[in-house]
Amino acid sequence: MQVAGSMVEDWRAFATSVSIADATLSDDAIVVQWSDARSSPYHFVWLRDNCACNQCVHALTREQVFEIADMPDDLVAIDVSIDDTGAMQVQWSDGHRSVYTPGWLRAHAYDDASRAERHGGNTRKIWDASGGSTLAVFDWRDVMRDERALHAWLVALRDTGLTLVHGVPTQPGSVADIALRISFIRESNFGVLFDVKSKAVPDSNAYTSINLPPHTDLPTRELQPGLQFLHCLVNDAPGGDNVFVDGFALADALRTHWPDDFATLTSVPFEFWNKSASSDYRCSAPVIALDGRGEVSEVRHANFLRGPIDATAQTMPAVYRAYRRFLGLARDARFHVQRRLAAGEMWAFDNRRILHARTAFDPRGGARHLQGCYVDRDELLSRIRILERSL
Repeated sequence: MQVAGSMVEDWRAFATSVSIADATLSDDAIVVQWSDARSSPYHFVWLRDNCACNQCVHALTREQVFEIADMPDDLVAIDVSIDDTGAMQVQWSDGHRSVYTPGWLRAHAYDDASRAERHGGNTRKIWDASGGSTLAVFDWRDVMRDERALHAWLVALRDTGLTLVHGVPTQPGSVADIALRISFIRESNFGVLFDVKSKAVPDSNAYTSINLPPHTDLPTRELQPGLQFLHCLVNDAPGGDNVFVDGFALADALRTHWPDDFATLTSVPFEFWNKSASSDYRCSAPVIALDGRGEVSEVRHANFLRGPIDATAQTMPAVYRAYRRFLGLARDARFHVQRRLAAGEMWAFDNRRILHARTAFDPRGGARHLQGCYVDRDELLSRIRILERSL
């Protein structure tokens, strides 16, 4: 964003095809008329809060140093004009001066039309069993060597929550190499990398050969891991198919057909426990989490890690009705994508959205060894934004 006499560079360009046709002062706001006839009010306090001159924003860190509590209570804009570059210049009653580029103003306008336009750009793609035929598949060499291929993979992972990568070397540790193309790996009590195979003394059902029902990993943590990577090193044992369910599709089905059950699962905390000889993790949270705009942002579920439900006596029957409904949907083949992973293939999925399961396998019939790791969802979104600066 450009300001008079100085420049605090923004990492992102705010390009716009519209221009400021006029800007007028009112009692507590500046009203911008755009060239496409849209009208956007900007209140004085909001504009002053977002001044990006080098007195208000650190020129190197690009972090704000001005705090709105320091604004005079009686501050008003005394003059507004459009300069030769099309930017809006504002003169404040305390002598401060601010400049706002049209691209930045339009990108952050909060009139009803602009907010609807901005929040309507959700790229999320909900899927069910029919989505298996359109599952995005990527090549390991492309993702490792080409930034455009990496960007395409990450966008697909962000939007659908589930992708498959083939051609991954079958050497142990290869899963870390591709995960690090995004960012650092999140360590857990299972290590930086974890090995999914049958163990003589397992500390998780994942390390047995039994069927694993649909679940998310580590719901016992305050913040579940965002992304999970499962790389197949060898898979010779009979059985052991992977099953995936879009948890957001389950939430949508509940919201549409059983809104009372949806409301229950978004409001009643469930207990999730993971206790072992060396650790004791517990989290109390709803099965379905909503963001500030009421959109589903997370699903948290693993029946084998669930403690007794703690709800009021009056609501307990409704809680169990809703939870049984959710379990029934998660078991429904209409929502399942099922596939047997081959050596050199890797699943990458959003662990806070996608429920994953595994059919039972027979370790007597051959070896089965998957290696996995976690990366937080924030790192995925950050990496996409960084790539988009240069692509």
